[in-house]
Amino acid sequence: MYPRISDMLRAWFGIDFPMPIYTYGFMLAVAILTASWLASRELRRLQKIGKLGKLTQKVRDKNGRISQVTLQPSDLMSNITVIAAIAGVIGSKVFYILESPGGDVVAKLFSSGGLTFYGGLIFGTASVLYYVHKKGISGVSLPIFMDALAPTVILAYGIGRIGCHLSGDGDWGIAANLALKPDFLPMWLWADTYPGNIAGEVIPAPGVYPTPLWEFLACFAIYWILVALRNHPFKPGWIFSLYLLLNGLERFFIEKVRVNARFDFLMFQTTQAELIASFLIIVGIVGLVITTRRMTAPEAPSSPTMST
Repeated sequence: MYPRISDMLRAWFGIDFPMPIYTYGFMLAVAILTASWLASRELRRLQKIGKLGKLTQKVRDKNGRISQVTLQPSDLMSNITVIAAIAGVIGSKVFYILESPGGDVVAKLFSSGGLTFYGGLIFGTASVLYYVHKKGISGVSLPIFMDALAPTVILAYGIGRIGCHLSGDGDWGIAANLALKPDFLPMWLWADTYPGNIAGEVIPAPGVYPTPLWEFLACFAIYWILVALRNHPFKPGWIFSLYLLLNGLERFFIEKVRVNARFDFLMFQTTQAELIASFLIIVGIVGLVITTRRMTAPEAPSSPTMST
């Protein structure tokens, strides 16, 4: 494993260059920048095909007068990226503390690890929606905006999981059962002992399921499904609803083979992620039911009759 970028340089290229950058943090930055770039491209595409109007924002000058300024999709996404990144990290930490009660809360808050995706998703989404509302940004409806972001969010999540795998932050699966391994799969995709992991744990052979890699592959597949279906004939919000459903299904089933804290909920033993994933599945299904209606093209205005 390569907890820091310097570990990777040393192992791959024999370069002993001190670089105190954590691999997970680096991959998280790559994920955020990639999502921002792809979302900007999608917003520009929607403008070209007429699904997105001119983006404007209310601006107040020093005299208190309000005016409208025109925004480019890249202008909008640059601010949103910063807001989503900061709020996402805070939300990830909060949910991690709630998921793992006890211990030194302050140490957990400022540690390099301990980031829960769903906490980041909830805090990041809420902060972005508040920003769009507070700044009076118009020209894009909320369902269309969420449709544009959905594929990039799932891809960013998958890229972040690569950071989990490279650093070995403990976000792996249960002990691997080699008897169930398909013959066509390489061993590294079925079991890993995560040597030198940042969590400092010794994993006996044959290892545990490399669930971060599985999630990356699943997220990559979901990303391409959403991109392939983005020109659907249904109402705005359909892609985002499908994203919620597929995201929830992916995380719900991966939790079955992941190491995670479980607690009693009603008659079940579950994890925080399973509960949130179940909620996303339900919301996604409801959203698909509501939005699976074909868009009707606006009627052309009738030609005025001329009197003679």
